[in-house]
Amino acid sequence: MKKKWKESTLTEEKMEEPDSIQNEEEKEKKSAKQSKDPKRKAKDTVSDAGVLRPLKLSKKELYKAPTVEELNQLKEAENLFHCSILKMQMEELLKEVSLSDYRKKLVDSFVQEVTDFLHTVPETEVVELDDLSWLPGVEVPFLLVPPTAKGKFHMEPPASINVVGSYPLGTCIKPRVIVDLAVTIPATILHPMDAINQRYPRKRALYLAGLAQQLCFSEAVGSLSYSCLHGNRLRPVLLLKPPGKDSSKVTLRIHAIPPPDFLKPSRFHPQKNNIRTEWFTGVANKQQESSEPATPHYNSTVLGDHLPLSHLQFLSASSAQCPAFGEGVALLKVWLRQRELDQGAGCFCGFHASMLMAYLLSTHKVGKSMNVYQLFRNALHFFASTDLTENGITLAKNPDSKAPSLQEFHAAFSVVFVDPSGHLNLLADMTAFTYKQIQHEASLSLKFWDDPTIDGFHALLMTSKAMIRTYDNVFQLSELVNLQASCKKLSLLNELMDYSGNYVLSALPFILSLLQRGLGERIYLLAHSLPQDPEWPVDSAPPKHKDQPPLSIGLMLNLERALSVLDRGPPADNPKAAEFRQMWGSRSELRRFQDGDITEAVLWSGNSTCQRRLVLLEIITYLLQLHADIPESCVRFVGGQLDDVIKVNKEICTTGEEESLKVVQAYDDLSRKLWQLEGLPLSITSVQGAHQALRYTQVFPPVPVRMNYKFFAKKKNRLGLVPQEDKPCPYYITPIKVIVHMEGSGKWPSEHLAIRHIKAAFHICLGQLLNKHHQYTFNATPTYLDVSKDGLAFRIQVAYHREPQILRESLTPAGMLIYRDNAEAQALELETRHKPFLNSTLHGLQQQHGCFGVVCRLAKRWLASQFLLEYIREEAADLLVASLFLHPAPFTPPSSPQVGFLRFLHLISTFDWKNNPLIVNLNGKLTAADHTDIKNDFGASRESLPTMFIATPNDTKVSVWTKKAPSVQMLQRAVMLAAESLHVLETHLIDSSQKQDARVVFRPPLEAYDVLIHLVPQQVPLLAKAVDPPPITYNQGTYNGDPLASGGVLPVIDYDPVRLYLSELRDAFGDLALFFNDPFGGTVIAVLWKPSAFEPQPFKTSLMNARCVEVNGDVATTVPNIEAILQDFRIIGKGLVKKLELRTEKWAV
Repeated sequence: MKKKWKESTLTEEKMEEPDSIQNEEEKEKKSAKQSKDPKRKAKDTVSDAGVLRPLKLSKKELYKAPTVEELNQLKEAENLFHCSILKMQMEELLKEVSLSDYRKKLVDSFVQEVTDFLHTVPETEVVELDDLSWLPGVEVPFLLVPPTAKGKFHMEPPASINVVGSYPLGTCIKPRVIVDLAVTIPATILHPMDAINQRYPRKRALYLAGLAQQLCFSEAVGSLSYSCLHGNRLRPVLLLKPPGKDSSKVTLRIHAIPPPDFLKPSRFHPQKNNIRTEWFTGVANKQQESSEPATPHYNSTVLGDHLPLSHLQFLSASSAQCPAFGEGVALLKVWLRQRELDQGAGCFCGFHASMLMAYLLSTHKVGKSMNVYQLFRNALHFFASTDLTENGITLAKNPDSKAPSLQEFHAAFSVVFVDPSGHLNLLADMTAFTYKQIQHEASLSLKFWDDPTIDGFHALLMTSKAMIRTYDNVFQLSELVNLQASCKKLSLLNELMDYSGNYVLSALPFILSLLQRGLGERIYLLAHSLPQDPEWPVDSAPPKHKDQPPLSIGLMLNLERALSVLDRGPPADNPKAAEFRQMWGSRSELRRFQDGDITEAVLWSGNSTCQRRLVLLEIITYLLQLHADIPESCVRFVGGQLDDVIKVNKEICTTGEEESLKVVQAYDDLSRKLWQLEGLPLSITSVQGAHQALRYTQVFPPVPVRMNYKFFAKKKNRLGLVPQEDKPCPYYITPIKVIVHMEGSGKWPSEHLAIRHIKAAFHICLGQLLNKHHQYTFNATPTYLDVSKDGLAFRIQVAYHREPQILRESLTPAGMLIYRDNAEAQALELETRHKPFLNSTLHGLQQQHGCFGVVCRLAKRWLASQFLLEYIREEAADLLVASLFLHPAPFTPPSSPQVGFLRFLHLISTFDWKNNPLIVNLNGKLTAADHTDIKNDFGASRESLPTMFIATPNDTKVSVWTKKAPSVQMLQRAVMLAAESLHVLETHLIDSSQKQDARVVFRPPLEAYDVLIHLVPQQVPLLAKAVDPPPITYNQGTYNGDPLASGGVLPVIDYDPVRLYLSELRDAFGDLALFFNDPFGGTVIAVLWKPSAFEPQPFKTSLMNARCVEVNGDVATTVPNIEAILQDFRIIGKGLVKKLELRTEKWAV
């Protein structure tokens, strides 16, 4: 047999594995120090063989009073943390991300080797700034636009070399360890007029290229490449890695900086110009210098190069005041990294985090004695409560008279955070949208941290928030070269000069503002990806701006307005009407509304919910085309590709919302008519829906159809239809289950068989009354009543509230009445009590969150396509999706199908099913104490509980929906498939160059199965709903047109030959094999032999089913008769089975 599925271990991801090499001497010193601790003495804790043994404490030591330090730690844990484990988690995280002693020694030796080598850089002759002939073998890391600049240049050894940044400060964290080395350019290379026209940035780039040329010959350097600091092309850096196995452990980033006081800070005032229009455009300009536009971003770039050493000095002084400073910054950096906010153009990097912590210290917003948790929490509170786009902050206590004011900074920059010098805005490159994103994330984090029912540590610090999984809609701008035309259309010459020709960063703020105004109340938040730092070899030219990856724009939707097809503007006589018309151009028109108002308005296309989800795409493409000359082909909507697999009506493009609503409306009408029935022996006490279509979560909701009677044969009583053998399988009619509870009465018998007879009589009575008063066709059976109404089939089941209890009753031989639980009572309780309650609760959740139902349908379509829906019940799948809406931490509840589906895959693949219950707090009934009790009970009884445990307010101890399935192996299979599907789907959605479509994650891998039973397509009732439907469709006995509201012949209900065939196979061969199928149009049944079934068994005449005898010597054993079993597959499935495909190597037929 082929190799079976391997068992996988469900473990939590760590940020980085520990170092493989550890310093044993340091370990020995540490352990020796611990053994001498007078507080807690322990003797002989390690045996001669090196095995750890429990501490042996004397009675006096065991009951010794806690020390002052221990009391303080206990008090701190009680007052500051929800539980003591949070404190331990933070301590472990900080240990995990901090640098080991080995890593520090590696960094120190590497820095020393590179420093020694750089001091040996030879001096070269003086050449013109444009002359690059002296640089063979390496390229200059600078886009020379314009191509010429005045000045002279030559190489000299650095004036000084200093380690700056996070490493000397002690805030450097793994996994991406970057150490900054500031190399000071000698003053003889620079000129006082280098501030203007990019002369200094070009000399800086040339100096880096000269260093790179020399470092190519150094044996201490493994790899060498260029990059730029936080996406700023004017600040190229040199990246060095050590050779050999240590290359991934550290990256040395070399910055070329001028002497600290070389140029006066006042020269770089935000309102001053340092890029001349004539030089930049090449067109003669007669304007005076005073009329030149200001270049605040260019100025801050050059000024920033003068200050690394003074900034390090300032931060070191702040760090010395607060013992927890370094750890607080490290925690904040982890938080930023998980949200993708710490890298790229306009990011909030680790340096900014350190400066923020220093600001909080200097303004006494945090105390010097605060611990790491308090520092981190106060930093988040500052983000959430302070809007730096309106009210900037400054670290300068006594700025000089020439320093700009905060108002002048705000006039030039979107976000303002002034450094200690008073001249530099640290957040000059950040857009207001990025800071709003930081504010939103901080507010969200504080909200989740204050909720005792949420694992705040894991949600906020251990879960990455990729944009594709965080925002409801993501759009990508590709072919960024088109932004050149945008700059021209928007007249952004001044911005282009300020950003030194970077048309992406020049146009970005204007495009974002345009979209913000256009989308208005449709969104809560607009965010954008940060253009990442490019990295390229030193012998290659720097990448151009157009070579950047697509720019992503994320939208957090307000579902109350997001899907509206109408944008209503001001009245025609309002002064703002002209502004509205200018915004929307030809799409704006005067409209008269029902309330009598005549206003400007814009109407978008979209009839179904599926189509209205594309309104935002229509708005964005229209605005970008109209105002920024960005063609529609450059805008890509990420996520709409998933709708195809759950489309119910391909012609009018619906994904089930409208069909589900019609089913609910029909049910409501039937329920009302049932309540109004007269003539019943007992009154009805409740009518409850117990079908997933009534909670909007059925993958393909029932659609009203009109039957073609000629396609069928008729029953003898001519009241029902039956399928014909020579025709394709008829259209599948879904029975919609409805539970009708009758009132309690002394007339009910106390014997369960008699109760069933009474229920059968009620079914007949209900059917006759419905037919008499409303002309509904019906078919009554002992267990249910089928009613045809509005082209839909409702299956009514009468219930008596005491029946489960009566099923549990039994008499002992002594005549004593006892209660004993049994499978029959549990199944009845599930159908008549648990399902209706779940239905009504999830129906309410759909009313609160409009896309809950469609996310459930996507999730269950994926489970079905991967052959998992038999093992993870539909109710369990609905609860898994419900948890994403009720407990979304660290996200907000999903407001679009694709983001909900991605989070569903993430939940399946990352949740620790072995050690934690999934608690779904329906209707918010569970308190924090209830959560604790559920977790404690789960831990105490883990061995006897289901593999996947889902707790709800009405089911805290059993997990009724996962009690029987999935097994450990099937859950591991689901985890593995979900992880792989998530990776493939996110890659496909983000990367537009992927050739395969999004359906690939809905196509099951068939390599692991032993036998494939291929079915006749005409006999598969839901063939049209397959992931890859065939181009040929078959007549299934339906007409186009509206169905009959009542009367007519009862159609064939709940007839699925594939499901019936599967049931027979499992009954006959369930002990030998597992059978898998996609219930929604799957034309293959996959068979997997059970390894245990092929172990030879002792010969017994009673155990010869599908087995043959093998005799070895005097011993007769039996093994499965594969040839006969396969023949039985064909015989049982005659007319349905097309062919068998054998994929097992060991078994030959």
